[in-house]
Amino acid sequence: QVQIAESGGGLVQAGGSLRLSCVVSGTTVSGNREYWYRQAPGKQRELVASISSGGTPGYVDSVRGRFTISRDNAKNTVYLQMNRLKSEDTAVYFCNVATISLDYWGRGTRVTVSS
Repeated sequence: QVQIAESGGGLVQAGGSLRLSCVVSGTTVSGNREYWYRQAPGKQRELVASISSGGTPGYVDSVRGRFTISRDNAKNTVYLQMNRLKSEDTAVYFCNVATISLDYWGRGTRVTVSS
């Protein structure tokens, strides 16, 4: 059974940084594609970043150059380093693991950026 646990959210001032972690069990992160999504209050969930099984990252335009997705295969963990945070980055951030058969979601971690 695949389980996902996000952590690292919190309250930060605009311009600050946070690092989100996504610990995965039940499958290997290196064998799948992982994603970070976010959902702001009153808005739909949106894709923020992705990382392929080969380690190639991808970003939505609004975070490119500020956020970095990475993976530690030994720890079976995916990270999202968020720098130069803006108030519009305020959201609940979710980790998604796309296996060959199913997608799995964590419960999310809340990020609040104060201006």
